[in-house]
Amino acid sequence: MVKKLLTVLMLMLSLQCLTAQKSALKNFPQGYTPEEVGRRMAYRFVTEKHALHIGKWIGYPETFYWNGSIRYANLSDDKSLMTLLQRRFEHLFNEESKYLPIMNHVDVNMFGSLPLWLYEVTGDTRYKEVGMPYADTQWQVPADATAEQKAWADDGYSWQTRMWIDDMYMIPIVQTQAYKVTGDMKYLDRTAREMVKYLDELQRPNGLFYHAPDVPYYWGRGNGWMAAGMTEVLKNLPKNHKDRARIMEGYQTMMKSLLQYQNKEGLWNQLLDEPDYWTETSGSAMFIYAFINGVKNGWLDAKEYGPAARKGWLALVDYINEKNQISNVCAGTNKKNDKQYYYDRPRNTGDYHGQGPVLWCVAALMEK
Repeated sequence: MVKKLLTVLMLMLSLQCLTAQKSALKNFPQGYTPEEVGRRMAYRFVTEKHALHIGKWIGYPETFYWNGSIRYANLSDDKSLMTLLQRRFEHLFNEESKYLPIMNHVDVNMFGSLPLWLYEVTGDTRYKEVGMPYADTQWQVPADATAEQKAWADDGYSWQTRMWIDDMYMIPIVQTQAYKVTGDMKYLDRTAREMVKYLDELQRPNGLFYHAPDVPYYWGRGNGWMAAGMTEVLKNLPKNHKDRARIMEGYQTMMKSLLQYQNKEGLWNQLLDEPDYWTETSGSAMFIYAFINGVKNGWLDAKEYGPAARKGWLALVDYINEKNQISNVCAGTNKKNDKQYYYDRPRNTGDYHGQGPVLWCVAALMEK
């Protein structure tokens, strides 16, 4: 009887400790609450112009800024904002339909996540009809596919596979959304298998990722895509799924390394392991997003990662100016085997690469 009571007492103390550590993600000072920051950033979005990609189509930075705004509007029950977001999308059914991305590349197929988010929160089937083909065509091999693309498909992977770490957000975000609105496990099964392939091929022993196999630098935002992508998959993958343990291993190994490289401000540098490089905010926001979710879902030690996530969030908000634009966002960056190239990249303000991930953090903090 005494042993049983001691077990219950230890469990209660453990739960109290966990609750106390999770409180690091609550009770923010005025100006730093997720509700305040979310409102600032999301209402700016509805006044912005399209950020086109490949000279024509709505690109992935705008898509993810849009997704973050939808998540904030839904979580805050801001019906006025949701109406503005729906009106902005309505043009894509009509006179702006030319801006709908074609379905021929990993960086444009991710657009499907946007209408699928809208379908999830509104139930309007028009959004689902627009979004689902973007998820399906990632595994439907086109007639003009290259031999390499066909080989990937023959092995059960997306024909859009490139072994670029960016892909591990671009593919999971549309596939997990397709699962959420259909309940069909094939979308989770195939994105989980794809994630395992990328982890096995690209993750370094310290848990981080080179920008490319031939570019041995730990670029911040590139690693951010991977951190956020693993987070999305783990949030949706059943606990008994065959690939979950491998993905969790990759995630936790990466988070441990990120904790070591968090700078004095609480954020991360343009090259993660270079202490003299400048603080970069888009990748930092993605890492904070991964930390917040890890603490809230019990994947990470709340005592260790809760305060780190809080410190990061407070520092991140300090980079948002009076126009509700975040600064120190690395410009769009292709790989280059030149260390100085990464230091010299433009540091943008209001770049959608940074605006969207800030709103992901907002949503993560607001979610129960």
